[in-house]
Amino acid sequence: MTIRTDKTLFAPVQQNPKFPELELETLKFWRENNVFERSLEQTKDGPLFSFYEGPPTANGQPGIHHVQARSFKDLFPRFRTMQGYFVPRKAGWDTHGLPVELGVEKKLGLNSKREVEAYGIGKFNAQCRESVFEYENEWRRFTERMGYWVNLDDPYMTLNKEYIESVWWSLKQLDEKGLLYKGFRVAPYCPRDGTTLSNAEVSEGYKDIQDPSVYITLDLADPGKLGLPTGSAFLFWTTTPWTVPYNAGITLNPDFNYVAVEDPQGGKVLIVAERLKANLFGEDARVVKSFQARELERVSYLPLYREGYDAEGEGKPVWFAGLDGYVTDTDGSGIVPNSPAFGEDDLRVGLKYDFPVVVGVDPEGKHRFGPWTGMFFRDASTPVIRDLRARGHLWRDSNFVHSYPHCWRCGTPLMYYATESWYLNNTKLKARLIELNQSIDWHPPHIRNGRYGGWLENLLDWNLSRSRYWGTPLPVWEAEDGEKHVVGSYAELAELTGQPHVLADDFDPHRGVAGGVDELTFTRNGKLFRRVPYVIDVWYDSGSMPFAQYHYPFENKSVFEQRFPADYIAEAIDQTRGWFNSLHQIGTMVFDSVAYKSVICSGHILDEKGLKMSKSKGNIVNPWDVFEEYGADAARWYMFVSAPPELSRRFGMNLVGEAFRSYFLTLWNTYSFFVLYANLDRPDLSSAPPVQDRPEVDRWLLAKVQALVDTVTERLENLDPTGSSRALQAFVTEDLSNWYVRRNRRRFWAGDGTVDTAAYATLYTALKTVTLLTAPFTPFLAETLYQNLVLSAEPDAPASVHLAKWPQPDAAALNASLVSEMDAVL
Repeated sequence: MTIRTDKTLFAPVQQNPKFPELELETLKFWRENNVFERSLEQTKDGPLFSFYEGPPTANGQPGIHHVQARSFKDLFPRFRTMQGYFVPRKAGWDTHGLPVELGVEKKLGLNSKREVEAYGIGKFNAQCRESVFEYENEWRRFTERMGYWVNLDDPYMTLNKEYIESVWWSLKQLDEKGLLYKGFRVAPYCPRDGTTLSNAEVSEGYKDIQDPSVYITLDLADPGKLGLPTGSAFLFWTTTPWTVPYNAGITLNPDFNYVAVEDPQGGKVLIVAERLKANLFGEDARVVKSFQARELERVSYLPLYREGYDAEGEGKPVWFAGLDGYVTDTDGSGIVPNSPAFGEDDLRVGLKYDFPVVVGVDPEGKHRFGPWTGMFFRDASTPVIRDLRARGHLWRDSNFVHSYPHCWRCGTPLMYYATESWYLNNTKLKARLIELNQSIDWHPPHIRNGRYGGWLENLLDWNLSRSRYWGTPLPVWEAEDGEKHVVGSYAELAELTGQPHVLADDFDPHRGVAGGVDELTFTRNGKLFRRVPYVIDVWYDSGSMPFAQYHYPFENKSVFEQRFPADYIAEAIDQTRGWFNSLHQIGTMVFDSVAYKSVICSGHILDEKGLKMSKSKGNIVNPWDVFEEYGADAARWYMFVSAPPELSRRFGMNLVGEAFRSYFLTLWNTYSFFVLYANLDRPDLSSAPPVQDRPEVDRWLLAKVQALVDTVTERLENLDPTGSSRALQAFVTEDLSNWYVRRNRRRFWAGDGTVDTAAYATLYTALKTVTLLTAPFTPFLAETLYQNLVLSAEPDAPASVHLAKWPQPDAAALNASLVSEMDAVL
């Protein structure tokens, strides 16, 4: 360090500055001097610290929760850059999927897939493309204003043809590994959006609702065969009465004992699980006969409804009892109805017994048969119950509140629906997914074996396809006999179809484009292959970003290989089953590797009273209001210091104000004090006595400074923003301001003409070190202090605090015994 040997003079410090205005001046300085770009250039030969940006969708305004996420994302790349690491930061945009489609549907006044297709898929997707970046300028302005350094001029976009080609390549890799297959199975389905969802998506949309709980009787077709009186019946329990019209059988547990019980109230003989007899009828109810479950297998009963069976169930056995272990005897009757089109277990058992699959609800969620034709699927429960009561088959009914899955995008109740979908057999790699997850440094650590580890333990195959429009087309071409071919590049597609325009720069691989993928066919071995009419899950899009952002493997191979896996990523905790999950699964399936080494999961933002923020409650905080009142630094600082990242935190103007006053104003007043008296005394800092010759209080402060450097460095290296920021705050407010400056005020005004250079040099070192340490946390404040404090005293220092080196602990300055003695005094 070279200290000016002339009398140091600093620019006067405003006593009551408007920090937002200072931040705007700093933004101008950064832009004019290309500070971000220079920080990358000067570290390009340093060790790599790989960071991935989780892509937001720019069709909505950024909110206060984005301030939180981007604060944690920005902190560690800035810290590592000051340590000499090369930290490239490429912005990204998530551009596909239902959020975009729903916005365009609303704009165009379209209310169903049928109306979208009537409007035209190509025209609709053109509107989607246009809407994606509706708020891009707002996002850019927001990102720059809060001081989040990321390359916005060369972002990756999931809609780009190069990005899509890389996604196609990865799916071909998975197909060659035997992981991509088509299945007709029951999957979570949104009737409003007309598409299936993955189980990860389903987990994001549960709501508490009230549903019916009903017990229904099914008269035995031939009770005499079982030695039971006429009118004897099975008693089954269901919470989805709307599926009863499509009942094709019932299921009992093969390991249970069942009893035929004389109902004390109605006198009818009803068959239930033995263990549930007392719950349903009381301890004293008479058992007419006992059965092992095997004795009841294939026992027939009289159907409640027949609509739809003539067409869809002709020639198939129907309306009898099957056996399967998924049935429980903890509640209900130990007997459940089987409607194969509307339940995963129902379909599995139905296929075993060859029950007909009567899909009695159309893709828009409306009933096809009976008095409830045209009703929304759940709305039919009440009239079905009413009909069963009138016909004497309703034994008991009540209501209960439970958590039910809703579409996480549009809020529509989901139904479990038999449909064709394309799946990734990720469960084949379940053990490897779990093994690799153990190597990830999760923050908080309990996510590894808790929220995410539990998810992996209960993994289901990934439902990849979506019956929608605006998304990456599934690159599967299929012949009528089911033979498939997965296309892994545009060159391969051009060769197969003989259409060279696929290789043109302006080729658009999206659906609905003239001459595009929906129209391209090829013939092989006399069979015509057409593309299946699906797009893929947008989470596969976003989880492909590690390689697709570089158009790997078609170019930038070395760049990808150097930067994969990421050293660090961060997003909100709800991404555990979103982006974090898709990154991990694709990294494992495609590359047999983790996609990231360390991850911070941040909690939710609540209002000042601890309530969830929502527009309806009117308690949403506009980030721009915070920026204009206190500045972006204050908002960032509050996110760090208020609570560990994983905890939900209250947020409001008053809370930010408290944190602002505690740290910012204290540091500013200390800085102002130093400059005021230094300008009066004009100390020659280069002539200060060596540390060992200074008073004990100076040596104590410098020892505390070195301990602070060590603490903040260690905690940041361990991804602890709260511990590190609180250490900074404690030092500034207690050690520096409340103790050192207060106890040494008289040393800073040379009334007798003698300048105490030891005091000035000690306080200067402390303020400079804090300026460097706070730079990743509060980049604007640090720059303001640095430009006046450091560059005035050290004109040969780097032009920006963000081009300066991170402080290194000086073991010689550490003095544990002195610190301990002073702590005792304190």
